[in-house]
Amino acid sequence: MSRTGFDPELDLMVERVIRAPREALWRAWTDPRRFEQWWVPAPALCRVERLEIRPGGAIVTRFSEDGGDFVPHLEAVVLVADELERIAFTNAIDSTWRPADPRPIAMTAEVLLDDHPDGTAYRMIARHGDPATRGRHAEMGFADGWGTVTEQLAKLVER
Repeated sequence: MSRTGFDPELDLMVERVIRAPREALWRAWTDPRRFEQWWVPAPALCRVERLEIRPGGAIVTRFSEDGGDFVPHLEAVVLVADELERIAFTNAIDSTWRPADPRPIAMTAEVLLDDHPDGTAYRMIARHGDPATRGRHAEMGFADGWGTVTEQLAKLVER
């Protein structure tokens, strides 16, 4: 599925089978109202400012812990958008195509959707520039955070 492979020294991954068709997952990734329902771990709230899932498009989100102030969450450029199959984006370039120095880490993310007898094989890979950055992302709670939002995504589309 991935064109670049998985490097355990540099990459982190969440994968699971989601009991829904790829079309449902694609809609959850491309419809701002659906995206807001699963993109940040509950009970935090997400607000989508831009969601343009197309090459050169942008993903810009904000989040709030309690529904009060919404602060920046993700600002990224979409690199690849192969409908129903693959989305790749990076926060190393901001939504205006300027080089970025994202906090706390720079990464490229790849979302892969593939048919599975029970629905969709879903894989999300976070790619890092060096082992230290990968390690920081893991220590920040990659597995819990990205695992939680993947679970929220599954609940949304499996309804």
